[in-house]
Amino acid sequence: MSIQNPERKVKLTYHPLEPKRWRDFETLFGERGACGGCWCMSWRISRKEFEAQKGSGNKRAMHRLVKNREQTGILVYADGRPMGWCAVAPRESFTRLEHSRVLKPIDNKQVWSIVCFFLAREYRRKGYSSDILKGVAAHCKKYGAKILEAYPVIPYSTNMPAAFAWTGFLSAFLRAGFVRERGWSASRPIVRFYL
Repeated sequence: MSIQNPERKVKLTYHPLEPKRWRDFETLFGERGACGGCWCMSWRISRKEFEAQKGSGNKRAMHRLVKNREQTGILVYADGRPMGWCAVAPRESFTRLEHSRVLKPIDNKQVWSIVCFFLAREYRRKGYSSDILKGVAAHCKKYGAKILEAYPVIPYSTNMPAAFAWTGFLSAFLRAGFVRERGWSASRPIVRFYL
């Protein structure tokens, strides 16, 4: 699937992370695994496991998930180059969500959760987030998702570091058509997109 943004003249394409795209994922995440050796494993395992395997261990764990063809997320390309990542899968794929008081389920509906949103540095703060979220929603619909749920942050300042915004900003989700739902924390809203 591809989307052209006429204002930015960049063609965005979306692909699930699968073995043939692993090198692109490595390129996008760089030496540090996006942030502090995470490799997008933070929500998938316990805090204790995460700390024990931070860095190369997390990278190997994510690579195993990809080799096993588990749903891990969507790679986003700008004019054919990897520029973004959105971790999205059925909610039960994310162990730490299941144990979160602040992000506990608001009802018993089956949802797919967006837990991580990462852009290459040169694409940040340029308005791509909403476009990417719309593309991710369309992509997930093809896989049978009915409700996308996300847990964005409300920035505490205009210069909030990217490391604290890895679940995305509320404003981007609202621009993409997500609606704010009843949540458990004023600073960590729960938003949904109904497909």
